[in-house]
Amino acid sequence: MHHANVFYGHAQILARYCGLEHPPTIWGYLQHGWNTHDGFAVGHEFVPGYPKFVWSHSVARRGRSLGEHDYVVIGSPWAYLLQQQRGSRTVDPDARGTIVYPFHGWEGQRIVGDHAAYAAEIRRVEGEVPLTACLYWNDHEKPAVRRVYEDAGFRVITHGRRGHMYVGGDDDFLDRQLLELRSHRRAVSNRMGSALLYAASLGLSIGVYGDPMVLDGDHAVLGGMERQQRLFPVLHQAHVPDRDAQDVARAELGLDLTLPPALLAHVLSWDKFA
Repeated sequence: MHHANVFYGHAQILARYCGLEHPPTIWGYLQHGWNTHDGFAVGHEFVPGYPKFVWSHSVARRGRSLGEHDYVVIGSPWAYLLQQQRGSRTVDPDARGTIVYPFHGWEGQRIVGDHAAYAAEIRRVEGEVPLTACLYWNDHEKPAVRRVYEDAGFRVITHGRRGHMYVGGDDDFLDRQLLELRSHRRAVSNRMGSALLYAASLGLSIGVYGDPMVLDGDHAVLGGMERQQRLFPVLHQAHVPDRDAQDVARAELGLDLTLPPALLAHVLSWDKFA
């Protein structure tokens, strides 16, 4: 199994949906995050003939237009998590405040931007409501970054680690994210990403505003912020109309594309385990 298949507990969620305690090997590549490219990291090396399991038809179309093959649309692991926890598909009645997802780098690329200015803009736009800043794990481990948000009155958390080469990942990452999102009324970021789509799928109000920040050495093929704005112009405002946000989330997360457990097990070659 490619190590990215287990990021954020994705393989574990699919296994649980299929009635399995542990995920068997996925003989293929599972999309692990939302993007406006082919569903995978730039430069991802594929072994010919193995399927690419992706969240949506839009990702499959882009991948095929780039000359890639063997796309299989199955919906996102988040969609399967919601199938398993039907009672958690809306916000909690006692939900309060706004959760903020600052655009982040990763282990191989650092982020360039002004967290202090962004925190100040969030407070100005959101007003005197409880604010939670959810940081990517490597930002959360930097006291200077945490302190920016703490000093601005934010509660600061992380959902966990995605891991690397099968080590250090939190299988309950998305479960924890679901609980956090349900406890808030709004979710905002300075870039579109998986987290805001997850929030919109639960009925949270969302917004995209503030310094978009940049990745050091970002890949031109991804199109940067400009491509996101071109593809999803209505989402780039402080208060996105709920219907628009939910429609995009439904399509991009493949909420209507999930397969029944037996069929998903068959597609993933898990028949003998299920």
